[in-house]
Amino acid sequence: MAPRAERVGLTTERLVRAGAELADEIGFEQTTPAELARRFGVKTASLYSHVRNAHDLKSRIALLALEELADRAADAVAGRSGKEALTAFANAYRDYALAHPGRFVAARFPLDPDTAAAGAGPRHARMTRAVLRGYGLPEPHETHAVRLLGSVFSGYVTLESAGGFGHSAPGSRESWTEILDALDVLLRTWPTTP
Repeated sequence: MAPRAERVGLTTERLVRAGAELADEIGFEQTTPAELARRFGVKTASLYSHVRNAHDLKSRIALLALEELADRAADAVAGRSGKEALTAFANAYRDYALAHPGRFVAARFPLDPDTAAAGAGPRHARMTRAVLRGYGLPEPHETHAVRLLGSVFSGYVTLESAGGFGHSAPGSRESWTEILDALDVLLRTWPTTP
């Protein structure tokens, strides 16, 4: 007979943290209340006093991942500007994704608008705009640049995590460095006239 959730000391925070660890181990898509219950040796139903359902669990893991990533990025860019800030921001993003592959996937989980607004999503946007301030881009160009950076970082790390760059030289680290150099040049020479 499985122990009751109270006997193993389950809390919502402990479940979400364990879910994030599980996502890094087996993948975010495979992280379910049933898998989490197995990890704690309890019945799945006993988790539902802490999370409503699988979607709620995934949303909470996504929020945790976004907060962790925002904290790392904020620490990385503190006191930096221009290319130095861009590189620190990008490296914080890439390093987090490589260290926490399941959480990285979770950070892209679609959240309902109220949950997203209350989470770290807006904080990421503000940090990206803070990095771009050093390039002096007026609107709407700054918004285009925010989208470009998000696309490049997310796309590169997704391909790299899937082993997409392990087959040939140069190595993925060398390509990453050159891409960041190219982004810096692009941002400094962004075409702002029609």
